[in-house]
Amino acid sequence: MLATNQIVYPDSDGQPMADNTKQFQWITVIKTNLDWLFRDDERVFVAGDLLWYPVEGNPKYRVAPDVMVVFGRPKGDRGSYKQWLEDDLAPQVVFEILSPGNTEGEMERKLQIYARCGVEEYYIYDPDRSILKGYQHSDDFFLDSPGETILERIESINDWTSPRLGISFRLIGDDLQITHPDGRVFETFDNVATERDLLLTDKQQLEADKQQLEADKQQLESEKSKRDAKLRELGIDPDTL
Repeated sequence: MLATNQIVYPDSDGQPMADNTKQFQWITVIKTNLDWLFRDDERVFVAGDLLWYPVEGNPKYRVAPDVMVVFGRPKGDRGSYKQWLEDDLAPQVVFEILSPGNTEGEMERKLQIYARCGVEEYYIYDPDRSILKGYQHSDDFFLDSPGETILERIESINDWTSPRLGISFRLIGDDLQITHPDGRVFETFDNVATERDLLLTDKQQLEADKQQLEADKQQLESEKSKRDAKLRELGIDPDTL
């Protein structure tokens, strides 16, 4: 049993990961592509819809970014991200994918939490309206509290490259295109499935070609054997030809 004074930090807030398929697809596309981008760096932790507790002793002060990236923390499973157990490192980059259920008040609250906790880059995408917003960490000497930070709106988000991630954002008509540092577009399940099908088709064609070459080789050997046998019947040694 828990001690009466032990604070509980739930691993779930009871809210769904996504409100619709479009929101879920974007969350998974961003999360899986970032997993792939940092697959070889054991000190980059990427998570989707994971509860983040910034302050020890205050379980009500929490937020669950759709995707978050933490540089300096090891990969691995977690029920939640308790910042004081993670070298007090806040996620440097967070993403939110909007759904019709998100309210302005909710998003303003998240913006204030992310700014207060030291998030360096914050990206919000509304797939229904194809609107992308970005915010970047900034020290503001006008603030009353020294050392306090804010997140400033990125004015030119189109063709913007994330300083931390190296990925780029481009709005093309009603579509958002995100590219890896090497220029490859973020893969979707459909893209991967199509490429897999093409690879399987190529593999099947190569196997068919190989079988045909083997059949042609056997046919040539059979015809050579018949020719050699005929030459011997005529008293001619085929090896001398």
